[in-house]
Amino acid sequence: MDGKGRWVDNVFVERLWRSVKYEEVYLRVYDSITAARASLGRYFAFYNTERRHQSLDRRTPDNVYYELAAKLAA
Repeated sequence: MDGKGRWVDNVFVERLWRSVKYEEVYLRVYDSITAARASLGRYFAFYNTERRHQSLDRRTPDNVYYELAAKLAA
């Protein structure tokens, strides 16, 4: 990478991990790595399919992605 636009990617990643920590990790006690992976998998499924995002006009990431994919395919 040449570094152009890299800071924007970092902003999105930091926001994602902040949500993961405060909405999932800090609220749970995991008994094992397997339990943590399963719980995080459920959280990411929720994050992408059900959780509405303010920056996406209260839509889910999946809705935004598939709307754009449908427009590009047409």
